[in-house]
Amino acid sequence: MGLFEKHEVIAGVINIGLVPIFYHGDVEIARNVSAAVAEAGSKILEFTNRGPRAFLVFEELVRWRDRERPDLILGAGTILDPATAVLYINLGADFIVGPNFNPEVAKICNRRHVPYIPGCSTPTEITTAEEYGADIFKIFPAEVLTPKFISNLLGPYPWLKLMPSGGLRPVKEEIEEWIKAGAIALNMGGALLRKDLIDAKDYEGLRKKVEECLSYIKEAKSKYGKKK
Repeated sequence: MGLFEKHEVIAGVINIGLVPIFYHGDVEIARNVSAAVAEAGSKILEFTNRGPRAFLVFEELVRWRDRERPDLILGAGTILDPATAVLYINLGADFIVGPNFNPEVAKICNRRHVPYIPGCSTPTEITTAEEYGADIFKIFPAEVLTPKFISNLLGPYPWLKLMPSGGLRPVKEEIEEWIKAGAIALNMGGALLRKDLIDAKDYEGLRKKVEECLSYIKEAKSKYGKKK
């Protein structure tokens, strides 16, 4: 089981406003990337199940997190089926993310009180996932759906917590557009945690990129975020 309660994870996504995504097959590099993200202020991270034996890297990453960075909410992404969801939950994932909605994954996450963030691209998928207990919905692929999808959807469903993912860039104007449309957080991968910086082991450069992105999100939320 993970370190964080379900409500803590959901609050973390909303309050931080950024869920960085990455995968790397080298445990030491994965640890250093995770540390850079946390030091920048984004205390939440999605490690994707996209490489050979990714779960073994994730297992070591969780052990490091538990020992060195217990403030880091660490989740598993690209989870397509219930067996893989169980594996990562047992390894200590604080949340589960999928590119699609799978009812069986939702049931398992509900039983274990682990947040499930499914990928959805239609109102029917989102409302069905909601009925299965999902609280946050990954709007995917975001670059195809555009911010208008979110703003239009929030008309009849103003209570939905929507997180765009896919093709997002850490650019101030684009971030403002998504937040203004009503996104509660941004799910951002290679454009933020850039491969060239990781390959060069430029962890300070990664930290600065994440820090800058968080400042854009904070500024946009202060301008366009929902009033409490």
